[in-house]
Amino acid sequence: MKQLAVLLFTFFTISVFAQETRYATKSNIPYYSESQVYKDSYAKARCVLDVYYPFKKGFSTIIWFHGGGITGGNKEIPEALMNKGHAVIGVGYRLSPFVSAPVYIEDAAAAVAWVFKHINEFGGDPSRIIVSGHSAGGYLAMMLTLNKQYLSKHSVSADSIAALVPFSGQAITHFTIRKEKGIKDTQAIIDQYAPVYHVRADAPPMVLITGDRELELLGRYEENAYLNRMMKLVGHKATTLYELQGFDHGGMARPAFDILLRVAAKY
Repeated sequence: MKQLAVLLFTFFTISVFAQETRYATKSNIPYYSESQVYKDSYAKARCVLDVYYPFKKGFSTIIWFHGGGITGGNKEIPEALMNKGHAVIGVGYRLSPFVSAPVYIEDAAAAVAWVFKHINEFGGDPSRIIVSGHSAGGYLAMMLTLNKQYLSKHSVSADSIAALVPFSGQAITHFTIRKEKGIKDTQAIIDQYAPVYHVRADAPPMVLITGDRELELLGRYEENAYLNRMMKLVGHKATTLYELQGFDHGGMARPAFDILLRVAAKY
């Protein structure tokens, strides 16, 4: 009976806290400061982000990159991440074939750098920034975290990222980049545009999540398993791989959000 009373009190406290926490959204904020980046209407429309944030101090922030094969999709604030006590940043970026590699990776890095420099203005803690995204978004998150040169151009260290949590991100060179070079999507390439090319022992904690290996897109589970193994071989101490059995490439995001939220609560 005493345990039941404690559980009810805890549930009531959490419910009241959730009801009392208010949120706001600021939309279409440009994340480049260089005016020349916005010289055309396409860049002006794509290189913006939305900030969804709670009215409190010291919260963690999830930067979310949408999927779409780097050829489609729009910035989004996933509903599964809302009202959970964290800020969520939905990032837009330019797409192929309007631009080619590495422009969209550079866009993603510029957005992350903007968050590091401005999240404190919303009440967030810049030491608690988690980078995530689904599919192409997961790939972009991996590239800007593992290859430190993208963020260093903005005087931000990739090591400042609290955690990297890609959903079904491509660990070899992305198939759209291969298509830009005339290479078919079933021909595996590992070059400077492959996250696994940039494995390093001093990277932030990584939580790799994929769907069922038999249901995933191409060899997405196996790519992440190889990245997981290589990170461990170079001495990285905080890489974890989850295979969500029974879920395909698109459906895996639903249970993966729960893992992402647990990571955000930890960091």
